[in-house]
Amino acid sequence: MQILDGKVVSQAVKDAVKIRAAALKAAGKKTPHLAAILIGSNGASETYVASKVKSCEEVGFKSSLIRLPDTVDEATLVATIEQLNNDDDVDGILVQLPLPKHISEATIISLINPVKDVDGFHPMSVGKMVQGLPTFIPATPYGIILMLQHYNIETKGKHAVVLGRSNIVGRPISILLSQNTNPGNCTVTVCNSHTQNLKEICLQADIIVAALGIPGFLKADMVKEGAVIIDVGITRVPDASKKSGFAIKGDVDYLHVAPKSSYITPVPGGVGLMTIAALLMNTYNACEQKNLSAEAGK
Repeated sequence: MQILDGKVVSQAVKDAVKIRAAALKAAGKKTPHLAAILIGSNGASETYVASKVKSCEEVGFKSSLIRLPDTVDEATLVATIEQLNNDDDVDGILVQLPLPKHISEATIISLINPVKDVDGFHPMSVGKMVQGLPTFIPATPYGIILMLQHYNIETKGKHAVVLGRSNIVGRPISILLSQNTNPGNCTVTVCNSHTQNLKEICLQADIIVAALGIPGFLKADMVKEGAVIIDVGITRVPDASKKSGFAIKGDVDYLHVAPKSSYITPVPGGVGLMTIAALLMNTYNACEQKNLSAEAGK
């Protein structure tokens, strides 16, 4: 069993991005700028956004954090996004989810300029991804792909089972794994809460991506020997033994599943770190496209 170490892979991605960003600056070109919008004071969102801002600093990116109260009306948020859309210095726009219930996520996501959609959630980005065209890939699935690449994990001809069908992880990673790419070329089964014979399906899987948000859901008796396990879950579970009062748990019963697997991601320290690394890569690519367009227009 080998651990797929998100700390190692994300640092490798950051190092590569840092070198590229420095090269842009040395050439007198524009350097990447990520703008994040954080609404309210959700603890998990606060931590996540703070990590994104810190990561931008590490790799030499410019970052802007716009804070809005959870009582903000949709019109104000729309105006904020339009302002960022029109700001030539901003390469990537990130609206931290979830949003307050009185604001439509679909409306807000569709308002972001697709050339700045570094989260990869815009319908245009999703459509291009489905067709296998160059586009921004949602950060968590992209991070999983980068991790599989780093460890040279064979996916061609493998049976991949994806637990969960969210637009953020489940659907996009199922599409990416099925595409004629490397990593890719898997036969993919997507499971949901209505799937029958789930245990039998999982036991057929060479690769399992668990993205349900249910701590410890995937048990050892659902996994065959030598399977590759990607745990996307990240849930705060009360734990009096921790100073914080909670522990971070994944969707996989790690203690019992790990001995049966060939590769497995830990939680924390796995896919979560890759999500931020992939976001940085998307932001760099957005900036690079802008630089190329500027040169072509000269």
